Amino acid sequence: MLFRTICLGAALAVAAFPASADEVTVRMLNSGPGGAMVFDPAFVRLKPGDRIKFVPTDKGHNVETVKGMAPEGADYVKTAVGQDAVVTFDKEGVYGLKCSPHYLMGMVAVVVVGDKRDNLEAAKGVTHGKLAQKRFEPLLAQAQ
Repeated sequence: MLFRTICLGAALAVAAFPASADEVTVRMLNSGPGGAMVFDPAFVRLKPGDRIKFVPTDKGHNVETVKGMAPEGADYVKTAVGQDAVVTFDKEGVYGLKCSPHYLMGMVAVVVVGDKRDNLEAAKGVTHGKLAQKRFEPLLAQAQ
């Protein structure tokens, strides 16, 4: 009977504390694996409720949602330049992100949350400067 009570107590404790969300760290770099002005990694897959900690390893970077590249109803993201920021991604879909000061230099990233890709074609249809477009294409191909 004592064992049964302990097991029931443990089961209730687990139910009271649901599984916590995961957190991924993305570094913002002047130079990295993808060249100059990059997010590392530049492509991230998450579950709804997961977080990304954006770290401007090299100062002068931030993260902002690219207009037209987020699921309908998703929160708009814009962090302070040079500051660490944790962003929670609750809405399923494809997110296109940029570093505002270095967007023209192609500093972009793609985050895919969950299994829905309802906004993928719309995200692919957004036009960018030459360098950002060149970097977005393979990242969005991974979002399929």
